[in-house]
Amino acid sequence: MKTKNDTHKGTRPKIAIVDTNTLAMLGLKQILQNVMPIMRVDMFPTFDDLQNSNPDAYAHYFVAVSIVLENRQFFADHRMKTIVLTTSADPTTHPTGFHSLCINVPEEQLVRSILMLEQHAHAHGRNLPPMPKILSEKVLSDREIEVLSLIAQGYINKEIADQLNIGLTTVITHRKNIVEKLGMKSVSALTIYAVMHGYVDIHQI
Repeated sequence: MKTKNDTHKGTRPKIAIVDTNTLAMLGLKQILQNVMPIMRVDMFPTFDDLQNSNPDAYAHYFVAVSIVLENRQFFADHRMKTIVLTTSADPTTHPTGFHSLCINVPEEQLVRSILMLEQHAHAHGRNLPPMPKILSEKVLSDREIEVLSLIAQGYINKEIADQLNIGLTTVITHRKNIVEKLGMKSVSALTIYAVMHGYVDIHQI
């Protein structure tokens, strides 16, 4: 008999974040839910809490480096699922054999790193279940998509106007419409949306 923790057809895939820092977990959870809206994200302050919650039901573990080192055998046995959260950008300090994610970076850089992980781990989204229909529908006009793509690539309003050969006030109007339609204000959120909908390639940002 299946329990509610068992994975079965129609169940949203799950991600676990394991970290003693609650604020860090909350911030990462928000980004992960934006990057992978079909995923459910659960937070655990200790390894024991993860162990008591059917860890095999999770597609990925995002785990603080200290917790990985304290429970190295478990995570080594699940290395393909494990992403180590580290505050060091120096690869030589990261645990060997694991994917690592430096969280001590600006938001835009962290978002890009997570998008790179998602794109590579899931074969450009082909291995993920489809996004809910409301999230996959085209809500922007073709011109707004062009503007969004350039925003995601880091262009400022004047540069976007020059690229598209339109007026600066027109660009500002398009940005305002994009924000209102998507309900997203930050460049990071807009970048996630653009990449996940195929409007810009991850290597362009």
